[in-house]
Amino acid sequence: MILHSNIIGEGQPLVILHGFLGMSDNWKTLGRQFSEQGYQVHLVDQRNHGRSFWDDNFSYEVLAEDLKQYCTAHNLDNIILLGHSMGGKTAMFFATHYPEMVSKLLVADISPRFYPIHHDAILEGLEALDFNVIKSRGEADKLLGDYVSDFGTRQFLLKNLYWVEKGKLGLRINLKVLKEEVAEIGEALPTHALFEKDTLFLRGDRSEYIGVEDEGIISNHFTKAEIATISNSGHWLHAENPKDFFEAVINFVL
Repeated sequence: MILHSNIIGEGQPLVILHGFLGMSDNWKTLGRQFSEQGYQVHLVDQRNHGRSFWDDNFSYEVLAEDLKQYCTAHNLDNIILLGHSMGGKTAMFFATHYPEMVSKLLVADISPRFYPIHHDAILEGLEALDFNVIKSRGEADKLLGDYVSDFGTRQFLLKNLYWVEKGKLGLRINLKVLKEEVAEIGEALPTHALFEKDTLFLRGDRSEYIGVEDEGIISNHFTKAEIATISNSGHWLHAENPKDFFEAVINFVL
């Protein structure tokens, strides 16, 4: 099965991978802007997310293999690869496994290291959404608010809502598998994984995902890595400061 995507524009392929519980639609505005700079932008839904297929297997190895199959199906090589958070980890796994397919790598707000599980409240809240009772986005937001206090995070999560049929809401994510396999999200890049081409790590100045202690880990795996900090942003740096994020990406890929 091939991953679902939204393809915008013409030119060198720029493949973008969303984060955990996200989807390709999160990148639509930036994707259009990148395409206007002369790139063919591939906004990809990873397995168990968005409109892509559901499967019980979930690890960075299979996510990277999904991307390999996607690139083969679309005759893509020499890609620029950009991933955020979980998508950044997938991008790292892919680039170190298939370096010949990637010309440049960009990783948004995630390090190659291990991260402990920290999505418990979010997953509990999503699991508590009973769509036999909940009939509107507003009702879902109200219930989710008992678990997730941050409004922006709730809006991000509620993008997964859709009408399964008239009067019946559902979630696009495969919540059962993602909850069972959540530990996989924090997995570290394998010790000997190496990518020796141009790489840019982008971090939010208010985020704790990439700290000073991560700089050495990054350079061990990515010999030509640069690290740029996006001001006035946290973990969702591309959404919180899209202007500076866009400029940093374009300056790197040109």
